[in-house]
Amino acid sequence: MNILVLNAGSSSIKYQVIEMPSQTVKCVGLVERIGFEDAIFTHEKNDEKYSEIVSILNHEIGLQRIAKTLLDAKIGVINSVDEIEAVGHRVVHGGNKFSETVIITEDVKNNIHDLFDLAPLHNPANLKGIEIAETIFTSAKQIAIFDTAFHQTMPKEAYQYAIPNSFLDKHKIRAYGFHGTSHKYVSEKAIEYLGEKSSEKIITIHLGNGCSMAAIKDGKCIETSMGFAPSNGLIMGTRCGDIDQSVIFFLMKKLYKSMDEVANLLNKESGLQGLAGFSDLREISEKAANGNSDCQNALNLAAYRIKKYIGSYTAVLNGVNAIVFTAGIGENSAIMRALACENLDFLGIDLDENKNNLRSKDIREIQSNKSKVKILIIPTNEEIEIAKQSYQLIK
Repeated sequence: MNILVLNAGSSSIKYQVIEMPSQTVKCVGLVERIGFEDAIFTHEKNDEKYSEIVSILNHEIGLQRIAKTLLDAKIGVINSVDEIEAVGHRVVHGGNKFSETVIITEDVKNNIHDLFDLAPLHNPANLKGIEIAETIFTSAKQIAIFDTAFHQTMPKEAYQYAIPNSFLDKHKIRAYGFHGTSHKYVSEKAIEYLGEKSSEKIITIHLGNGCSMAAIKDGKCIETSMGFAPSNGLIMGTRCGDIDQSVIFFLMKKLYKSMDEVANLLNKESGLQGLAGFSDLREISEKAANGNSDCQNALNLAAYRIKKYIGSYTAVLNGVNAIVFTAGIGENSAIMRALACENLDFLGIDLDENKNNLRSKDIREIQSNKSKVKILIIPTNEEIEIAKQSYQLIK
């Protein structure tokens, strides 16, 4: 079965064609800078990369370009769009309505639309991708996989805020959590790697431009760092993470900032960008090593926040068997992993510096011999997880 995995963002579309159940990736592609004359289209097949700068003014043109490329005699992977039997769509916010993967219906699309306010940067683009894919891949099952679904197993004490009950009952204001597809994928890989008895209590740490953590007990999420929207918790590329709500009121009252201006400040001008002047951790790490104090401070603050969550999640889990680092920063930044695990020996967490500095695409352990807790690096693969869930639903 050929499954097309789509991740439609506000100005980009990521895609892969994956053959199931073998999980064979037949091609990978990306459309960047949608809405511009100089959009970038990239397509890879069998380790051969094709790339060009082309005008892609909207998502419809972008998806049509993807379909045309998939059918191309030289670099394509199908002979007819009917060979795509399912399209798995990443949808960021599913609210409390979706705790599992679903086949997309008009009712599902209406519910995704109703959640626009909770994920304004993501859900509108996700829905647009669905609607366009329906017109191109007409015989395929359209399937929605929600970032929030994995976290729906959290107990009430983890997801309810201490505000009047009516806000939860009537308006569904609660913590939902995000990056669920990634947390699910790497936690299952950790359980498979370590064995069930050695992985009852796991902390997964997804570090990319967006960052989140999850406490996972017996394969189920019981706590996560992101909340009502994907802006809480850890320090991120441009998002501040946890902040005293009084700061927001102060900004609006004293600095004459509108609600939209404050939201923009906290989501697009804060985090590493606000602290260091850069959002790319590679650049920050390089400048910190060359003596830039703002960049070093940004690294320290980001790592400190991770350590606080490791401590709190160890308490919630009543211990921890393994910590898993994943995603772009988690998999590639030795300095961030080292800072995040520093001085945690009381919890039985001790990182081996030499192992931490080695690079590999496989699962690897980076704890020292005296560490009581496994420290793992597990490359995430949200596309494989989306394909797997889509396949399981259809079959």
